[in-house]
Amino acid sequence: MPSKARSQIISLENTPYYHCMVRCVRRAFLCGEDQFTGQNFDHRKQWLIERFKFLSHVFAIDVCAYAVMSNHYHLVLYIKKNKKKDIHKTLIFSNLWMFYFFFFISFYFFNLCF
Repeated sequence: MPSKARSQIISLENTPYYHCMVRCVRRAFLCGEDQFTGQNFDHRKQWLIERFKFLSHVFAIDVCAYAVMSNHYHLVLYIKKNKKKDIHKTLIFSNLWMFYFFFFISFYFFNLCF
């Protein structure tokens, strides 16, 4: 059974706010102290917060609220429809380059070293 495209399902006029939830699998810990291994992952919370802020500048979204728990996090996002229309193609390319820059660099060096 074919599914509908997101452009047909999502209506920014009716619902510009979206609640997103991401969780870890297999008892993995995102933040906090892992009871099984004793490792502390509190430093990751600041990484996530900084990444949320960075991505809100790269893409046409606002982060309205967030909550980071030990094995999952929640985001309330607002899609900036007006900003999406005004973005020039070169700005889209530069935003994607900023987003994927570290991926390209790490992929390049990984292939050179191994």
